[in-house]
Amino acid sequence: MYDLISIGEMLIDFTPSGNNAAGFPLYAQNPGGAPANVACAMAKLGGKTAFVGKVGKDTFGLACKKALEDAGCDSRYLAFSPLGTTLAFVTLAADGNRDFSFYRNATTADVNLRPEDIPGEVYTGGKIFHFGSLSLTEEPCRTTTLEAVRKAKAAGALISYDPNLRPPLWSSLEEAKTMILEAMPLADMVKISEEEREFLFGSLPEDQVGVKLSQEYGAKITVITKAKNGCTAFANGRRYDAGAYAVDTIDTTGAGDAFWAGFLLKLLQTGKVVEQLSDTNIGYMLAYANALGSLVTTKRGAIAAIPTEDEIETCIANVPIIK
Repeated sequence: MYDLISIGEMLIDFTPSGNNAAGFPLYAQNPGGAPANVACAMAKLGGKTAFVGKVGKDTFGLACKKALEDAGCDSRYLAFSPLGTTLAFVTLAADGNRDFSFYRNATTADVNLRPEDIPGEVYTGGKIFHFGSLSLTEEPCRTTTLEAVRKAKAAGALISYDPNLRPPLWSSLEEAKTMILEAMPLADMVKISEEEREFLFGSLPEDQVGVKLSQEYGAKITVITKAKNGCTAFANGRRYDAGAYAVDTIDTTGAGDAFWAGFLLKLLQTGKVVEQLSDTNIGYMLAYANALGSLVTTKRGAIAAIPTEDEIETCIANVPIIK
């Protein structure tokens, strides 16, 4: 059985890598996509993972398949389409934060993931089944994803959800909010950024967001990520705060995905259900996840930037936490 099966978009991130003679930016090709990043990060750290998605039968799609395999993630459920692979061009600010320009619509491969692309064994094959909101932007991938999540949940998988908001990919922000929240009751574990928390819940204080996601939507664990300010988690009626590490950030692409992969991996390694987790368990899970996410920002790209286990533990032991 897989530790984690992730479903959704896999694409090529084109990240800045200097300028040409005329002063225009040059871009480096890096396979990515939030659900694929989570599966690859966990695999590189020793987890057994698989990815479910659809890419083009083109050079970009082949690069995606190679990235999965190089990371140790099972690529057997990656479908190929005559449609093109989705592309995203990343613009980096001076502090490493990024913006995206997407080449993704009804004529790109990941949007056209269909139920017949997914073997039945996928639904019963994972301890954790992970999905994100980009799969909900359009049909047929919206219905395909929700159907897959429901089947995996019925088979006993823990459902992990990342409401990964990318406004340009939605027809409207109203639709985005509606669809993201409609999928929320399926999730056992939710990771949201500060920006996504504000988008979904407005000025509602963090503690009340934690209560709302638990009591109204059924989340067993909610983690709010706050970039250089670390994160806040809610589990078993308690709040946990943990700081990020003081590293030299150059590119934040994939940091949140790596954070979540580390958190979920350490959850599985406790051998406990969520209700059995101690304060010590959760504290270490957050420290590990923060170290992993912090280190990813020190390199360019998402999957390529995943550090080793030794590097993560060295970070926890020796790098100061941002105050």
